[in-house]
Amino acid sequence: GASRTWSGGERENKHTEFLLLPPCTFSQGAAQSADLLAAVCGKRGLELRYGVQTSDERIRAKYCSGRLEVTVPGNRPFPGPTAWLKGYYIAAMASILTALICASEKSANIARACKREEALFQLLIEEKKGPDKNKKFLQDFKTLADVIIQEVIKNDIAAKFPELAPHIAGEESNKFENGFGEIITVKVCKTEQETAELLSKVLEGNLKAAGLLAKCIHEDVHIDDPALQKLTIDIPVDTIGIWVDPIDSTNQYIKGQLEEKFKDGIHTHGLKSAAVLIGVFDRNSGQPIMGVINIPFNEMDPILRWQGKYYWGISYKDINIHSISKQIPARNQLSIVMSSSEKESIQKALAPLCGERMYYASGAGYKVLCTILGLVDAYVFTEDTTFKWDTCAPHAILKSLGGGIMNLTKALSQPNDRGPRSFPELQYNKPDEGAKDKEKWANTGGLVAYRSREHLEAIINALSLTVDT
Repeated sequence: GASRTWSGGERENKHTEFLLLPPCTFSQGAAQSADLLAAVCGKRGLELRYGVQTSDERIRAKYCSGRLEVTVPGNRPFPGPTAWLKGYYIAAMASILTALICASEKSANIARACKREEALFQLLIEEKKGPDKNKKFLQDFKTLADVIIQEVIKNDIAAKFPELAPHIAGEESNKFENGFGEIITVKVCKTEQETAELLSKVLEGNLKAAGLLAKCIHEDVHIDDPALQKLTIDIPVDTIGIWVDPIDSTNQYIKGQLEEKFKDGIHTHGLKSAAVLIGVFDRNSGQPIMGVINIPFNEMDPILRWQGKYYWGISYKDINIHSISKQIPARNQLSIVMSSSEKESIQKALAPLCGERMYYASGAGYKVLCTILGLVDAYVFTEDTTFKWDTCAPHAILKSLGGGIMNLTKALSQPNDRGPRSFPELQYNKPDEGAKDKEKWANTGGLVAYRSREHLEAIINALSLTVDT
């Protein structure tokens, strides 16, 4: 619902969720139910209201056989207390998605704030070593922005959905070493001042910079996305998990600038490929069900300030909905994006399908986004150096568009007997038991991200020839 709240003497619009109860006389049983409902609402951060009236009668509340039913504009039913009394782990899909988008928007603000001052930014970089290092890179780095963003996403989502807290995981360790060799555990503190004091230890006493970052961390972020109001499905919160990549393509975030040159809308490198990825998956099936991709450095406004953009998608049961408006143009030739370090044999095998429509770009998340937006038909990667946090969010969006991301090695092992083949999609709930450290969550066997089954078949057939020979 929407309510008017007072803040600092100024009246402002804010959104708040609540259950609406009409004035009534409770029997003993109904009163006990109402007490339980109030306790549940408190756990979920919902406000329980009694006797709220509306002048236009667009919201009407009534009791019907002990069940609260609320009619809102459009005759969409509001979930009544029956759902809550049977188990408060049921949440509105729109509420979860809104929380993810708000967390991604705050994360994008932090990424831009950290990048704004280059001298300060260099203080925030730490080289990854040992088990945290991605074996694809000679040098692999993380930034304080990565660590802060991951902790902010965990904190903000857990604040709204406490039962999800143990099931939010990401790429980065929250340990950071400052220039004095001190190991600092980065976290979101209760107050802005406490967070600033903690960050100043990482920033070697730079109180001004720590204060600016703390302000970003503790600011309230709200979004107004009418499309979210169309979501009426609920989801059992106790069956889902979340993968977070705070800044995918960190190396480009560190070194990249605005890339003026690009081909057919695809940036080969630069800040454009940096992305905040938040993906939701079913902990039982391992299937991706919801994803948010936020591009903090999408474009510059006329006064050279970076502006971001986010994309989202849901694929849950028979519901497929997304924010992607761009339509795929008809093409006579397949187009594929890949890493510039891809094996030469793979590039040669796919060349006959693509001709001049073979592209190269940085960042796994960005390359899948190119597929999502229809800039290319597929993304092919044969190495084991992408991870669950890289692909969960974009995978969910691709599924909502009718595509997916499948395991390349397993697909190539499928017999081609001219009948329909079953290609295994990536799963997100189980580690690779034969691997250690972060490699347990690698997408071992490579991947193909696609929007069309026909294009997927063509790619697998072409690559099968390289395996056979």
